[in-house]
Amino acid sequence: MTSLPPTEAVFRDQPYLATLEATVVAIGDKGGILLDRTVFYPTGGGQPGDCGVLVGPDGSETAIATTVWEDDGKTVIAHVAIEDMPIPPVGATVTLRLDWERRHRLMRMHTALHLLSVVLPYAVTGGAVGEDEGRLDFDIPEADLDRDRLNARLAELVAADHPVSFEWITDAELDAKPDLVKTMSVAPPRGSGRVRLVRIGGEASVDLQPCGGTHVRSTGEIGRFEIAKVEKKGRINRRVRIRFV
Repeated sequence: MTSLPPTEAVFRDQPYLATLEATVVAIGDKGGILLDRTVFYPTGGGQPGDCGVLVGPDGSETAIATTVWEDDGKTVIAHVAIEDMPIPPVGATVTLRLDWERRHRLMRMHTALHLLSVVLPYAVTGGAVGEDEGRLDFDIPEADLDRDRLNARLAELVAADHPVSFEWITDAELDAKPDLVKTMSVAPPRGSGRVRLVRIGGEASVDLQPCGGTHVRSTGEIGRFEIAKVEKKGRINRRVRIRFV
């Protein structure tokens, strides 16, 4: 396939936008529908890809099972239709309708995991964002964690309703501040010359780290959640699971 321009990732700056008009620019090498812009988040950083519907100019609906990156450089986004669904032709204008209820739960969970990394300030070796449960793996030498104390601290952070905001720094600025990166297994999203940071709190921030995922506007929007389980996954690796309650 000839080189395609990057997909405009509207979800990065407008994570609450659930509908959008876009143009089909190509059908990917693996059959994914490539648009000039999208509100659908592609699988990455432990967060699953979005699903929803594309509505064609004739009113026909194409159900999208997931959204992924088409290219290794992570600039072009592919919308993967459910099998046997009608595929809109190249050049068609379509209306994207995001499965908002699912996305919002993922946004709440992703922000909750950032709070988990605050109360457990250790290197993160892995993680996954789910609709009802999420997890982070930590490099922790001791497994004796006081869940009641940690859950109380998490509840305080939610109740404080800290604002969640985004800002950008250059790759060079991130290289000069390696302590911003908490994840050992997942590299911050690079490639465009700049990196997005997610800040929880104001100037005296509760947390600041690189992240390309979608998040809620404030910690109060997360709702109630708790540490459900702590598992030993190696000599110093601890898997901490959280869930909505």
